[in-house]
Amino acid sequence: MIVWLNGAFSTGKTSTARELTELIPGSTLYDPEVIGGALHHIVPPKRMGEVDDYQDLPIWRRLVVDAAAALLAEVGGVLVVPMTLLRQEYRDEIFGALASRRILVRHVLLTVDETILRARIASREEYEDDPERNESVRRWALDHIAPYRAALPWLRADAFTVDTCGRTPREVAEQVAEAVRSGAAGVCEIVQTPEPRAETLASGVLLFDEEDRVLLVDPTYKPGWEFPGGVVEPGEAPARAGMREVAEEIGIELPEVPRLLVVDWEPPKPPGYGGLRFLFDGGRLPSAEAHRLLLPGSELRGWRFVTEHEAASLLPPVRLSRLRWALRAREQGRPLNLEAGVPVG
Repeated sequence: MIVWLNGAFSTGKTSTARELTELIPGSTLYDPEVIGGALHHIVPPKRMGEVDDYQDLPIWRRLVVDAAAALLAEVGGVLVVPMTLLRQEYRDEIFGALASRRILVRHVLLTVDETILRARIASREEYEDDPERNESVRRWALDHIAPYRAALPWLRADAFTVDTCGRTPREVAEQVAEAVRSGAAGVCEIVQTPEPRAETLASGVLLFDEEDRVLLVDPTYKPGWEFPGGVVEPGEAPARAGMREVAEEIGIELPEVPRLLVVDWEPPKPPGYGGLRFLFDGGRLPSAEAHRLLLPGSELRGWRFVTEHEAASLLPPVRLSRLRWALRAREQGRPLNLEAGVPVG
């Protein structure tokens, strides 16, 4: 199990984490910031220079999960992780990957009034005899107050919140430990999708509203928006898999087997294995039915109907290309065969 302490810089995550390891038997402190520091010795300088924050590097997010799994296999017990995560898609990716390895996560948010937070940052001194480096750390923390403020709505909805104002790290840790023991800080609800070990088949279904906008859903277990759908199970027909996933994810029972729009061969891209991706035309949803969409499970956070232009800001490039060709196939009334998102044949 992991107890993930989230919050703005200077909310006391690391000091609370140290205290928490004394209160939770068999627990170990695991700080992913160490992985961020190691990346400067692994990733070429040119690539490091392309991002402002090592969290923006996919390798950091993957290594955080791999190291957590390896550490738990080595020492067992509970990992206490003090790490700021302000981008919801990164939380989705990391927690989803942990869930795929059956590692339970209890998400705890440490908060403090912004005035107090700014005062803490102003007095922050991490490096002796290095005023310039201390000033850089303070600027970094101040620059992240606005993103933290913007992230608070989803953070409060997702995590068990503890106000650190006027409390010592020990007192905060005691409250967190009690919340973990009592279950008040519950296990993060996120779908547990095992990582593929070979090529996979997956089916998506395009559903449209009366304005011909296409339905996209926001999964909790991976970054970026997606089409309703999922992995085809062994012995299952791809179109039927799409119908099953639509019913499970959004509560819509399709009356007919949907028509194929595109089949796309996705090449392997380590660590992924690739495979075949089908997109089917689920047709138009009547207005009344479209407004009664359900999100019955923990896999999806939200949904929306979008134009092709709006989809460009939500879908990753590979899914966007697949959608655009699927819309062209729908217009032409014939399916298209794609390889890596490009029509062939």
